[in-house]
Amino acid sequence: MSWRHPQITAAVGRALREDIGAGDITTQACVPADTRHAAMFLARQPLVLAGVELLAPIYDALGGVDRLELACRSGEEVESDAVVARVEGRTRVLLTAERTALNFLQRLSGVATLARRFARAVEGTGCQVLDTRKTTPGLRMLEKLAVAAGGATNHRFGLFDAILIKNNHIAAAGGVGAAIERARAAGKPVELEVRDEAELEEALSCGADHLLLDNFSVQQVRQAVARIDGRARIEVSGGITLENVRAYAETGANFVSAGAITHSAPAVDLSFRLCSTPPL
Repeated sequence: MSWRHPQITAAVGRALREDIGAGDITTQACVPADTRHAAMFLARQPLVLAGVELLAPIYDALGGVDRLELACRSGEEVESDAVVARVEGRTRVLLTAERTALNFLQRLSGVATLARRFARAVEGTGCQVLDTRKTTPGLRMLEKLAVAAGGATNHRFGLFDAILIKNNHIAAAGGVGAAIERARAAGKPVELEVRDEAELEEALSCGADHLLLDNFSVQQVRQAVARIDGRARIEVSGGITLENVRAYAETGANFVSAGAITHSAPAVDLSFRLCSTPPL
């Protein structure tokens, strides 16, 4: 993955078209075409930065700027009032790009900041925090890059790269055994969701090697880890919060997945400030 991936470039283009439409009529009415300014992006709270690399393609799509300096990179922790980027160029370009740039930075840095909190919460346990597919439609790659910047681990990118058999698949296939047997023929990694002890026993008897324990209590996970006894990798999901993630990680599970990292991350506070007219 890269901040310059074609999917991301396309997302930037969609965001700009959505905001600008037929034109930025306020800026065009108020600001002479030949005006130039310097400006900066400021963190207004402590945060983990993500998405600052998008500033270049955003400005390029509007004709470019004279100078763009990234003072920080994605994954860096910055304090309140820190300058994360500086830019100089045509004032109309700076103002027209402002909201799109801030929307990306605030959303993605929010995801990275929450991901860092989850990752720190399990330090020393040997358990990895995974993200999920509970992402904003059309922005999955961006949000997963933000998760990685925050220090958590990307799980599946889509339905195409790994098999995760969930309760509805089991029902449609006619049972755990039938679902596993058919899935193995696809030649992809297979993970199976289990919701209770009976499904766990059936999964183990069928030789499942990656189990997702869904909505198990901490004590139930401990018991399941002992029962599995190293025969399968164990992922825990459902109801994972910052308050309980370490308790789950300390059960001996290999992974804890938390959809909240992407679907419930609050946007952080960054601002854009015009500074002066740059020298000619």
